[in-house]
Amino acid sequence: MPDRISELRSKIKTLADKKVAETMQWFFKTGRGDYGEGDVFIGLKVPVQRKLAREFRDLSLTEIKKLLTSTVHEERLISLFILIDKYQKMDEKGKKEIFNFYLKNRKGINNWDLVDISAPKIIGKHLREKDKSILFKFALSKNLWERRIAILSTQELIKNDDFAPTLQIAEMLINDEHDLIHKAVGWMLREIGKKDLATEEKFLKIHYKNMPRTMLRYAIEKFPETKRKKYLQGKI
Repeated sequence: MPDRISELRSKIKTLADKKVAETMQWFFKTGRGDYGEGDVFIGLKVPVQRKLAREFRDLSLTEIKKLLTSTVHEERLISLFILIDKYQKMDEKGKKEIFNFYLKNRKGINNWDLVDISAPKIIGKHLREKDKSILFKFALSKNLWERRIAILSTQELIKNDDFAPTLQIAEMLINDEHDLIHKAVGWMLREIGKKDLATEEKFLKIHYKNMPRTMLRYAIEKFPETKRKKYLQGKI
């Protein structure tokens, strides 16, 4: 039986682009002291990674784990694309297995794009009608990526008009020190606003004067200019 991981890695190596890699190293803040410190990019654009994921969608969870624990960012992202595809096609037992696999191997989900593409589609979908306590646990984590998983997972809940978990987690993260959390919380509040503007504004009127500026800007990005300025000037 051919070694599918070696085959995939050979294709990745062939398609790698040093200039793209350099741009990604900068864009994803991989320098010393940055949130992505030590992350390694070899230079594959996302459409290429999606195509490879489709080609290798038959990989087992054991094989996927090899990719998700790789030092190469693109290998981890490809593994998540495959995992999402598998989750969508599984029965309830299979979905639970992938959910648990994701949680057990979340150490490899350690940059914002990895979280954003996968947390809603696996964690969020799985918890739609289940106990969501894991999200609140992650919201209190010292690990940046677990906190981002907590808030981003609720994107799927918002789509189904379940706003309470997002609002609770947003309140828990209101004083978070990291810009990536400010952006994520603001983004999810904005998503609530698309579905129910009154619910978003009820939350904002309580918290907008105390929330980080970036969080507020993301939350009110789609507001009419006059109203947006009033929020920014603290005159609501």
